[in-house]
Amino acid sequence: MNRREDRTPVPVTGLYAAPVLKAVALHLLVAIMLFVSFTSAPEFEPARPIVQATLVQLDSQSPATTPTDQRIAGEAARTAAPTHEAEELERQAQKQEEEQEATSRAEAAEAAAAAAASQAEREKQAAAARSAAEQAAKEQAAEELKRKADAARKKAAEEAQKKAAEAEAAKNKAADEAKNKAAEEAKRKAAEAAKAKAAEDAKRKAAAEAQKKAEADRVAKQKREQEEARAKALAELLADEAAYQQAPADNMGDQVAASYDDLIRRYVSQQWRRPPTARNGMVVEVRISMLPTGQITDVVVSRSSGDPGFDQSAVQAVRNVGRIPEMQQLSRDDPATFDRRYRQRTLRFKPEDLSF
Repeated sequence: MNRREDRTPVPVTGLYAAPVLKAVALHLLVAIMLFVSFTSAPEFEPARPIVQATLVQLDSQSPATTPTDQRIAGEAARTAAPTHEAEELERQAQKQEEEQEATSRAEAAEAAAAAAASQAEREKQAAAARSAAEQAAKEQAAEELKRKADAARKKAAEEAQKKAAEAEAAKNKAADEAKNKAAEEAKRKAAEAAKAKAAEDAKRKAAAEAQKKAEADRVAKQKREQEEARAKALAELLADEAAYQQAPADNMGDQVAASYDDLIRRYVSQQWRRPPTARNGMVVEVRISMLPTGQITDVVVSRSSGDPGFDQSAVQAVRNVGRIPEMQQLSRDDPATFDRRYRQRTLRFKPEDLSF
């Protein structure tokens, strides 16, 4: 909105001051000129009483033209000359005064016209200012109405959004409650299922424990029977092995040979595992190669039992022994006997349902 600057009205007295001053100055000038003209006028002789008369000839009806009449006329003219000059000066002063008054009136009229024009311009500006103010008021009112309408629309939109949000929140809350209820139900069912499963697991575990205990008892009983049978078979094996290797034992001493042979059989028998195909009566011979430290370096089958599974079990049992520490003592005490009898040693294995 455009704004116009207010103009301060010019006082009328200010407009008339200059013409008035000029008029006063002009009157003073005329008065001074009249005073100067009177003071500088020539002095004339005192006027003599003159009787002015005019001779009229009745017959001719014309003025007298005698010398006497002419002299009288000259005197009258000389007497009247200062009066005419003063009258002329007065007329001139009056004329100047009238001209000054006319000028003053013209200037006053011009000043009045200027004042009227200024007043008209001020009124025009005031009217424009009022119009601009009214337009600004209208625009402000329209802006205010628009602002209120926008605020009302915004408020309505916010209310609608708020209601929509509340409805969505209520919907979500209901969905969450339903979901929580379903989750709780599922949790309850899961807990019941877990409880039933735990009971079933405990029942199965108890049955498994009982079965395991029964199996352990059976295995322990079987192991005891196997150990007894193993001890019996070992005694028979020792008897057979002693007869089989009687000649070497006689050369190195029965007591020493029997002692180291029993040691080797004890180590090997601890590592042997009975294969499923082993049957009583099977015999396999394996040749063992050892170092002076007792380390077993090689095991080969020198005579098969006819069952590869049993043969491999004998070879694996010897390999699992790995090292016989006591052989290191024999190699230090009697290197010749170790080299001759235990550098390579042949052993016989029989299942008979036991280790050897």
